[in-house]
Amino acid sequence: MLMLAHAATAGELRQNPKAVLELFTSQGCSSCPKADALLTELSAKPEIIALAYHVDYWDYIGWPDTFGAEAHSNLQRDYAASWGSSRIFTPQLIVNGRKGVVASRKGEVSNAVEAATLQLPVVLKADGDMLKIDIPADPSLGEAVVWLVSYLDSADVRIDRGENEGKTIAYTHIVTGRQILGMWEPETGAQLKLPMAEILDAPANGAVIMVQQDKAGLPGPILGAASFLR
Repeated sequence: MLMLAHAATAGELRQNPKAVLELFTSQGCSSCPKADALLTELSAKPEIIALAYHVDYWDYIGWPDTFGAEAHSNLQRDYAASWGSSRIFTPQLIVNGRKGVVASRKGEVSNAVEAATLQLPVVLKADGDMLKIDIPADPSLGEAVVWLVSYLDSADVRIDRGENEGKTIAYTHIVTGRQILGMWEPETGAQLKLPMAEILDAPANGAVIMVQQDKAGLPGPILGAASFLR
């Protein structure tokens, strides 16, 4: 059973964060609720942008995830491949596209977040029913991709299968979509203008604009990000 809720204040805008936290989680995993709660705790900090990618690779043993998607599992595999590994697991937290840690180990997560920095500002501004995105030039950095990641800010789910069967768990920053908007050029920057209605398809009510380097088709370091909640 899925019950929608709201964990943040409508109209919230976050710019100049120090870290983008990408959690790979699953509703059937016994270690994941601790990580899900930690992500929610960290997301309350204004310098943090949080995203939860629910994976689908536990579905084969009868633990389907309400929000699970093959694309999320593939993104986690791509991160592993970019680091020369084939190992994926839940719960895993990736910080700024650079470092992966066990997401249920609070000390390990805290250390990774504390050391995180983002160099590139991403400026968002509402213009009527449009969203304006301004990402300045920075010749010291390499070319990168501009991503739009949509999310649902909060939902409570009663788990029917797996190691958490019978529990009702609160989830936040649940990724619902991920798409490329364009390229960011170090010498010229990037300016984009998008219709708000096309950015947030239901059930999404928030979005992250993220600038991330590409490593031969695999995800690289995140350079900058900003988010908003409608």
